Amino acid sequence: MENDNQLSLFKGGLALGLSVGLAGGVASALWVKKRQRLGADAVLNVVKDAFLKEGPIEGSWINFEKQPLRKFAVHSEGYTGGITRLEDGKLVSYEFLADANTGTVLDIQRLKD
Repeated sequence: MENDNQLSLFKGGLALGLSVGLAGGVASALWVKKRQRLGADAVLNVVKDAFLKEGPIEGSWINFEKQPLRKFAVHSEGYTGGITRLEDGKLVSYEFLADANTGTVLDIQRLKD
């Protein structure tokens, strides 16, 4: 009888320990993913994918050095880069500023010939 009681306590403790460990692992993985920043190559791929939806591109570049950004009270970091594509038979260049955390394009400008 005493062995049955000890066995049920062991099973209950084991189940509790496994569930707490699993929940802690999932929570820590989500926290790390949220705090992770995109690299310059990943940001460039996000921007290139957006441009490729409208047509082929001829070339692209990105500055691997992050720049501090400030828009009113919001502080962040971003990457600068560029895309070149053919439009009406002419090469057209665009420069962009993208958020380092999400890859979202914050500003884009078409360069004059």
